[in-house]
Amino acid sequence: MHKRASWFQSPLVAAAFLMATSAIGPGFLTQTAVFTGQLKASFGFVILVSILLDIGAQLNIWRILSVAGLRAQDLANRVFPGAGYLLTALIVIGGLAFNIGNLAGSGLGLNVLTGMGPEAGAGISAVIAIALFVLKDALRWMDGFAKLLGIIMLGLTVYVVFTAGPPVGEAMHKTFIPDRVDFSAILTLVGGTVGGYISFAGAHRLLDAGKTGTAFIPEVTRSATSAIILASLMRVMLFLAALGVVAKGLELATNNPAASVFQVAAGQVGYKIFGIVMWSASITSVIGSTYTSISFLKTLHPSLLKWQRPLMVSFIAISAIVFILNGQPVQTLVFVGLLNGFILPFALGIVLVAAYRKDLVGDYKHPWWLSLFGIIVVMATLWFGIYTAWQKL
Repeated sequence: MHKRASWFQSPLVAAAFLMATSAIGPGFLTQTAVFTGQLKASFGFVILVSILLDIGAQLNIWRILSVAGLRAQDLANRVFPGAGYLLTALIVIGGLAFNIGNLAGSGLGLNVLTGMGPEAGAGISAVIAIALFVLKDALRWMDGFAKLLGIIMLGLTVYVVFTAGPPVGEAMHKTFIPDRVDFSAILTLVGGTVGGYISFAGAHRLLDAGKTGTAFIPEVTRSATSAIILASLMRVMLFLAALGVVAKGLELATNNPAASVFQVAAGQVGYKIFGIVMWSASITSVIGSTYTSISFLKTLHPSLLKWQRPLMVSFIAISAIVFILNGQPVQTLVFVGLLNGFILPFALGIVLVAAYRKDLVGDYKHPWWLSLFGIIVVMATLWFGIYTAWQKL
């Protein structure tokens, strides 16, 4: 029993939960409901392919950062001088903008649960997130919070799946033999799961825990894979719950499709469960975004290491103030969303170059199949980023 408890409390598990709960945010819930409404059971194929691409991206990033013992921004600066500063700017600007959306989601969650206004709910959520970072042993509290809410989200969604009664056989069949393939949906899911700051959340947590060098490769690999499996398990459960609704010929509400999945499947109880899941998904994304964004800033100058905690508090406070005063700045979010789409191919491309630099990874031999996987992800996400930017600008 003691060994099991120690394993669950290890930084490797903490990193997996931090990454997974960072990925599961308000957009994650909405995307899953919308695509299930559009593709029905064939959305299972989209999830399957995106999981494979997610693992390819994640394993490359986590393994190389761990072997090199460098955070992404420091590695990038060593590969191409100045690239780390650009990557940091993209991560921090994107993290700050999306934190506004995450706090909006947390306000919506508390609104569903208590009836309070979204602004008040966002303010309360911001205070809770700030409290976690000012506590002694903040990393331990952050780890425990992510694990607890991750388990709660998954458990409640499993309950809604049972009440929705999805056609599991059809979902399994069309996961491998879909009626149609939507490449845009695949790349959207990849970006939503490992795009922006998310793919670095767990990797930087492992670096903070000292899990560096080739000796830790097997453990880092398991942790990275576990993170994707956790996030994907939540995606699959949401997909099945939504499929149970749309397979009965019922329509999802266009203004809040994720909420309608829970409400139609399980009535008023389901609607309250949605409130819990939305708040949990949003607040953990606030924490993941804040931790990861500041982990990019703190190594750029020695003085910033001393100001790590105040920087985290300020990061959350600024996001909350902007939302409370102005709501979600839609145009800013759209613009940052476009930038966010280029972070994964940019950063992963640098990581793949670093994998073959002996001055960074020593005698480590990176598997050729992982490199190939990484190149495919870089090309696919870069194409999608350019295509999306062309459509929106």
